[in-house]
Amino acid sequence: MKLKHHVTFGILALIGLFLISGCAQQPTQETTEKGFLQGRVAIGPLCPVERIPPDPSCQPTEETYASRQIAVWTPDKKTKAAQIEPGPEGMYRMELPAGDYVVDFEKQQPFGVGGSNLPAAIVISPRETTKLDIIIDTGIR
Repeated sequence: MKLKHHVTFGILALIGLFLISGCAQQPTQETTEKGFLQGRVAIGPLCPVERIPPDPSCQPTEETYASRQIAVWTPDKKTKAAQIEPGPEGMYRMELPAGDYVVDFEKQQPFGVGGSNLPAAIVISPRETTKLDIIIDTGIR
């Protein structure tokens, strides 16, 4: 009788284990699909008179881009999703979760200075690239 009781208890324990393991959360792959945002940041003019060929001292530098920080925000602009960091030629590319965003300056720019196309509402679609060229007019004439 004692053995029968242990066998019954063992069977019930196994059934319970199978039921619990079936309800346990299984590892899942990341469900948020991602896409890309890419483009070019153009800042200018940097000198009062533009020349052809361009004067090398009037070309944007890393410091030029760093002084006008641009970010990708959630649509309500309360949360920064990413920082745009252009390379030496102003090109950038980044991966973002699919969704709606706003691209805008980190800080308000002085009067008369700013991106002619910022803020810009964008949509990142899964496995696709959204292109946004950003134009910043320095106000130098």
